Amino acid sequence: MVTIATWNINSVRLRIAQVERFLVEQAPDVLCLQEIKTVESLFPHEAFEKLGYTHRVVHGQKGYHGVATVSRIPFREFSKHDWQDNGEARHIGVELLGPGQGVVLENVYIPAGGDVPDREVNAKFGQTLDFLGRMTRWADKLDRPTLLVGDFNIAPLECDVYDHKALLKVVSHTPLEVETLGRLRDAHGWVDLGRHHIPAPERNWTWWSYRTFWQEKDRGRRLDHMWASPELARQSAGHRFVEETRRWEQPSDHVPLITEFDL
Repeated sequence: MVTIATWNINSVRLRIAQVERFLVEQAPDVLCLQEIKTVESLFPHEAFEKLGYTHRVVHGQKGYHGVATVSRIPFREFSKHDWQDNGEARHIGVELLGPGQGVVLENVYIPAGGDVPDREVNAKFGQTLDFLGRMTRWADKLDRPTLLVGDFNIAPLECDVYDHKALLKVVSHTPLEVETLGRLRDAHGWVDLGRHHIPAPERNWTWWSYRTFWQEKDRGRRLDHMWASPELARQSAGHRFVEETRRWEQPSDHVPLITEFDL
């Protein structure tokens, strides 16, 4: 069994103690991190080394964005795409070499679309749609068993947000974003493991805003995802989200996801 986790950590240096706790308690074989907010030279390599995550690849930048994949399983760097076409560090891909050999693991941090769902007045919204368009053309050509994970910044289903009608005009759940993400899904026939194992309409939040008292109001959204190629999805044995991390002191606003594969 191989376990793979993904987590938007919202600064890996600030929250390295929480990452260490998560790795000790949950012990995934591979962890994909988004929004690490640091360059490789300042990444806390030593902490991961001590816990046995001796294989690491970091695509970072100072203060913003950035992704990293750490593993107890050997891998090789496989791909690094600039789907936003502006130099931001938002993707890294690896190929597993030990258990699960041949599986490609793509770790992505899709940009948030800003506040106004209109590319004419909000450039960030257009950048998100264009990013997804480039990913869709990439996915259309895939011919390997692939796992695509990360913070997609979009909650696609009506039950993926706390109030569908209230959020229809809110960036992350607008019909245009959902439709654009759907084209990416269809381009490779991706299987959404979050809903494959936790069927709609079961509650399955992965993010709560810092602006609202999340435990009381539970205004969650499912923004983080793990999507698998059809043949790889058939080997997935279980999937869960680790909501308790959102209760830890000074937590990330996202929680980790973990999928188990019979590889």
